[in-house]
Amino acid sequence: MASGHFFCAIFYFACLCSASLANNPKVNFREKEKKILDQILGAGKYDARIRPSGINGTDDKATQVFVNMFLRSISKIDDYKMEYSVQLTFREQWLDERLKFDDIGGRLKYLTLTEANRVWMPDLFFSNEKEGHFHNIIMPNVYIRIFPYGSVLYSIRISLTLACPMNLKLYPLDRQVCSLRMASYGWTTADLVFLWKEGDPVQVVKNLHLPRFTLEKFLTDYCNSKTNTGEYSCLKVDLLFKREFSYYLIQIYIPCCMLVIVSWVSFWLDQGAVPARVSLGVTTLLTMATQTSGINASLPPVSYTKAIDVWTGVCLTFVFGALLEFALVNYASRSADRAADMHRENMKKKRREMEQASLDAASDLLDTDSNATFAMKPLVRHPGDPLALEKLRQCEVHMQAPKRPNCCRSWLSKFPTSPFKKVPCLGRGQCSRSKRIDVISRITFPLVFALFNLVYWSTYLFREEEED
Repeated sequence: MASGHFFCAIFYFACLCSASLANNPKVNFREKEKKILDQILGAGKYDARIRPSGINGTDDKATQVFVNMFLRSISKIDDYKMEYSVQLTFREQWLDERLKFDDIGGRLKYLTLTEANRVWMPDLFFSNEKEGHFHNIIMPNVYIRIFPYGSVLYSIRISLTLACPMNLKLYPLDRQVCSLRMASYGWTTADLVFLWKEGDPVQVVKNLHLPRFTLEKFLTDYCNSKTNTGEYSCLKVDLLFKREFSYYLIQIYIPCCMLVIVSWVSFWLDQGAVPARVSLGVTTLLTMATQTSGINASLPPVSYTKAIDVWTGVCLTFVFGALLEFALVNYASRSADRAADMHRENMKKKRREMEQASLDAASDLLDTDSNATFAMKPLVRHPGDPLALEKLRQCEVHMQAPKRPNCCRSWLSKFPTSPFKKVPCLGRGQCSRSKRIDVISRITFPLVFALFNLVYWSTYLFREEEED
């Protein structure tokens, strides 16, 4: 009997539970969202053409829109077009009290929309934009969240190509500042104000890699602009990029140095090797000119002188100077040859005159013997006598005062003439003048080029530190 009462009590309790579940069905929050959206955005209840009220719901105050963004990638920075491409997630947040709703005891955190034309949107645009597009794969990358207290969050992923005016005076030792500017197109500051979100308004993806630049830092600022139609709110982000110098060191500076050094090889070749020296000078000159034109082809035609222009111009001058040095050596060598030929002719002429004088003296002696008379010959010959002139010149040479030794000349005199072409010296060493030009060039060109490198790097690196 007791067991029967127990089973009856269990059956009665089960019936009560089923009745309570039938009276309280499970809540469908998706259906609640639809009803709330129809309630706050229904026809005649919300007008997206009217801006939200200002601070504390006052209509005479401007609507405040807080902006933040996430930089996903920076694909390229073009020096020639002076632009850069960036992909970012752009977010705006503002308060619209007309969109308040019941959150069902905190169970409904926010409502989500994908149609931006359903609510009022700020008329923001990117003032330095050249090109831009939205992302629609697989679905449009955009959403709008409406929170219970009326706050609206708008988020979209976009790709932009933005103008970036560059100062290339220190190229490639330069730093560039590229800006991203956002402003209101139609609402003045009396109606709409853009503000940076507090905390961390700009975020950058970790491990951001650029081919030739490094993002050092970024700064947020305001850039309100005034026109004849009013003052408009504006925000900007300044991205500071540092150019990676290692690429240009390997591709430009080291090859130019090698070309200049190769042009110096002609100083060590024999002055008689005309084809080798000419071909070496012309080849290095044309290669350097091609290198310079290739560098300038990747840069815009600016009106000022860049650091790379100074480098390539001086290197081209050194290569051209090496070619001119061979022209000078060749001219000096040919002048020495002509002087040697003239010297030989003069010596032959004097030798003939001396032989003729000896023959005349012998004939005089023969005439004296035939007449059997003794004639005294004058001890001093006539002024036109070549033998007298030669002896007088020798006496003058011995009577000259000794000259002071010249260190440079005595050092250069140690270098002989070309071993392949023996030319007799003419008094002051005219035969080795062409060789001495080569010897001087072997020392002068490297010293001047080293001095140029010292001045160049100290000047431009110091200017770079000043800009920092």
